[in-house]
Amino acid sequence: MNKGELVDRIAQRTGLTKKDARKALDATIDIITESIAANEEVLLTGFGKFEVRTRKQSQRINPQTQRRIMVPAKVVPAFKPGKNLKTLVAKRLTVVDQRGQLAVKKR
Repeated sequence: MNKGELVDRIAQRTGLTKKDARKALDATIDIITESIAANEEVLLTGFGKFEVRTRKQSQRINPQTQRRIMVPAKVVPAFKPGKNLKTLVAKRLTVVDQRGQLAVKKR
């Protein structure tokens, strides 16, 4: 699903026009983005938590040159799914092995 399809579904479920649904979605995304950038957690009970996490400095190997390089520490946005979301996904989807490749299938 892309943003346009999400706007369509919001409009259908709420009775809003597509224009108003897009404004509401854009405002929600902007608020979440601004909050995370300000190092504030955004907790949507049952859905999940948006937050920032730090990654430590690490040493890696450049696969082209085989030389060791240092990757600096950084801060990244993260999402931790809530219990209700995890439960719903586990009920509706299952993992299948198709010729050595893992895939997701509806139950």
